Amino acid sequence: MSEPLDPDMFAGCRNIVPPMRMHNKWALKIMVCLEPGRRRFSELQVPLRGITPKVLTESLRAMERDGFVTRTAYPGVPPRVEYELTDLGRSLLGPMDAWCRWSEEHLTELEAAREAYDAAV
Repeated sequence: MSEPLDPDMFAGCRNIVPPMRMHNKWALKIMVCLEPGRRRFSELQVPLRGITPKVLTESLRAMERDGFVTRTAYPGVPPRVEYELTDLGRSLLGPMDAWCRWSEEHLTELEAAREAYDAAV
């Protein structure tokens, strides 16, 4: 039998919010779109089929709040807005690439585990 877990094992830790908003399925895809450079809102909508303008706006605002994206507004009619990854946002591209490679390598195992679990439940 293994040792019981210490009930105070996290006592010294702050309540840390994960850096990526994992509930936002669009954040990683937005980062991939912004990897080559600045993009306008309408440009982001093209590869992100299925995202509503509202959800794209909310996602970009959350990413801006977290310091991953900058938003630059230019005067004019209609107003022009561009989004770009910050250095902090760019620093996530490497770990994100590793996560994608892991997912590709283990996708069949993951799907098999899910199917086995669903069949047993």
